Amino acid sequence: MARQTRSQRRARRQAQAQSAAGQSGGVAQRARARQQQVRPSQQAPKSQAGAQKRESGGLRNFIGESWGELKKVEWPTQAQVIQATVVVLIACLVVGAFLYTADQIWKPVVKWLIGQ
Repeated sequence: MARQTRSQRRARRQAQAQSAAGQSGGVAQRARARQQQVRPSQQAPKSQAGAQKRESGGLRNFIGESWGELKKVEWPTQAQVIQATVVVLIACLVVGAFLYTADQIWKPVVKWLIGQ
């Protein structure tokens, strides 16, 4: 089967919406209208009045909001921190060993290319 073009897909969706509207009393049309109302591209631009109010608090407001966000953080337990540290150390050792081995293997090749 040939691939549908965009206009064919739109026409098919519109026909489905019209048939569904006839069967369900326009529910699909109302849902589509609500969806279009919510789309940001069709909303009116927001005013900047709220931004000016937030800037008036300055450093104290910033620290208060930061402290509030830090209270929401789910901090790891000591066991989780130890486990993550061990994983990072093992990964560093593996990568370090790989790089050391690759360096030792390629060192004679590079010396031969340079001609020492």
